[in-house]
Amino acid sequence: MLFLDALLTTASLCAAMMLRFEGLPPARWQTAIIHGLPMLLLVRLGMLGGFGLHRWSFRGAGLSEAGRLVAANLVATIAFEALRSFFFFDRLPRAVVAIELLFTTALMGAHRFAPRLVRQWYLDRQRSRASGTQWALIVGAGSAGDLLLRDLLSTRYGPWHVVGFVDDDPAKHGTHLNGKPVLGPIDALPDLVRKHRVTQVLIAIPRLPSERIRRILDLCRDQGVRFKLIPASFVYLDQRITAAMLHDLSPEHLLPREAITFDREEARKLVTGRRILVTGGAGSIGSEIARQVAEHGPASLVLLDINENELYLLVRQLQERHPELPVSALVGDIRDLDRLMRVGREHAPQYVFHAAAHKHVPLMEDAPEEAIKNNVFGTLNVALMADACGVERFVLISTDKAVHPTSVMGASKRLAEMVIRDVAARSSTAFTAVRFGNVLGSAGSVVPIFKQQISRGGPVTVTHPDCTRYFMTIPEAVGLVVLAGLGGYGELCILDMGAPVRISELAENTISLAGLVPGRDIPIVYTGLRPGEKLEETLLSEEEERTQQVRNHIKVARGSAPPRDFQARLAQLERAARTGDVEAVIRVLRRLIPTYTPARQASPNHVKDEAPQPFDAR
Repeated sequence: MLFLDALLTTASLCAAMMLRFEGLPPARWQTAIIHGLPMLLLVRLGMLGGFGLHRWSFRGAGLSEAGRLVAANLVATIAFEALRSFFFFDRLPRAVVAIELLFTTALMGAHRFAPRLVRQWYLDRQRSRASGTQWALIVGAGSAGDLLLRDLLSTRYGPWHVVGFVDDDPAKHGTHLNGKPVLGPIDALPDLVRKHRVTQVLIAIPRLPSERIRRILDLCRDQGVRFKLIPASFVYLDQRITAAMLHDLSPEHLLPREAITFDREEARKLVTGRRILVTGGAGSIGSEIARQVAEHGPASLVLLDINENELYLLVRQLQERHPELPVSALVGDIRDLDRLMRVGREHAPQYVFHAAAHKHVPLMEDAPEEAIKNNVFGTLNVALMADACGVERFVLISTDKAVHPTSVMGASKRLAEMVIRDVAARSSTAFTAVRFGNVLGSAGSVVPIFKQQISRGGPVTVTHPDCTRYFMTIPEAVGLVVLAGLGGYGELCILDMGAPVRISELAENTISLAGLVPGRDIPIVYTGLRPGEKLEETLLSEEEERTQQVRNHIKVARGSAPPRDFQARLAQLERAARTGDVEAVIRVLRRLIPTYTPARQASPNHVKDEAPQPFDAR
């Protein structure tokens, strides 16, 4: 390196002298060159070595190395002029000294950076010609986009060939970043995708609001492109952003609200050192409760479920992540009160999360007696166990379908809320129901169904074009459940889920995220509302409208108390469910829940009112 630097310095000095004198310099100045060149080489090479520029990474050098090169040459020139005056060397024209500095710096920079530029150009050409390469546009010409492009350009056979950037900052339009142009604003995406045959849009703006992501998706809906983005968790790690960090854009990123964040220390204070029981522990919500609770160091964790296979796999996962945590997997049915009592006496839980329930609306319409046995009397059994075993806090996982229910499932969950309120009236246990809407990615939710239908080539089935639902991710819902249920806020907590989402729009977005065009590549078929389904859900009934915002995303409601003859009506309901008398089940539900509008109408004369009998709640 230093030998080549010496040759470049010598060539620069000779070229500067010839440029100054427009040809071969007079003999006097030739002598000055001969006398001054050794001192110039000594000073310049010494400065280059002192600045560490004799050791050079042709692949990793960047702007800071270029700055050091300029600084080293400038200091060397100043030192040379000072030494020339001190030792009384023949004076070189100042113009020659300045021109030599410019020539030397330019040649040394070219020598050091040209291999990287040539390699980058060659690799870019190789990627553009390789089979399977996808042409990509990067959204965001900021630091994250710059670092992402650097990583993409460093690999020889990477999956993407970047054609440029789009950014809404007008000052960046027409500029270049690492050799790639900023082609225009985000709104120009459709034209740019067509012009450059783009197949991938890479979003490199951490914490991009969901409405902007939906805007990007809408712009490219007819283009058949796929989307990836840098997750928000890497916003503070932009010095390490790589292509491996890119995640597929998913429906969770399109929710019409900001992602919910939690104070881990607050949750830790509520959970650490406590004995916790989770019913329905193998389900979507129950398993996430188990995972989040396990992170905060409980004294013990007991998971109860009838699904032994998923329960076994979950417990193995928890034991691998938290080998120090005592985790118990118990196979059991919440309809078996004796089994629950034995579990309560043996493990003495302090907190109970009751997530076990039948949740599928159409299936419960076909088997309403099973919904009642499990969702109502299973909840009653768990509540009685909690009361008998001195549980401190009991948290019921409820649903927005419990408000003005039109399905047996919704009515059973509303009745479950009433059951725990009735038990709470004579118990020292603090009972809380936490109500929220649909969760993305849970078993039976629409998104996995849409993805399966898309993978088969369609069609995607939607019940009604105007159908809307509230959505939240499973980690968000469970994080709020832990804070709301254990925070001691009240008997009924409602999670603020933002604005409702149109299911038809969710279907279109899921198709677009798969790189397909809704209606053209994958048809959408409207099948009509299924039994028990509503066009839209609500989180509060009229009598619960008197709510207060307790904390971010959690509200507390005050509802009406259970009716005076609640126990007698429960006894009637229990007998009807046990005998499989469906119309009697519907009839009693309507009397217990005046706002219940069943899809299946009970015959008014089918069952006579029985004399009230005390309900055997043991």
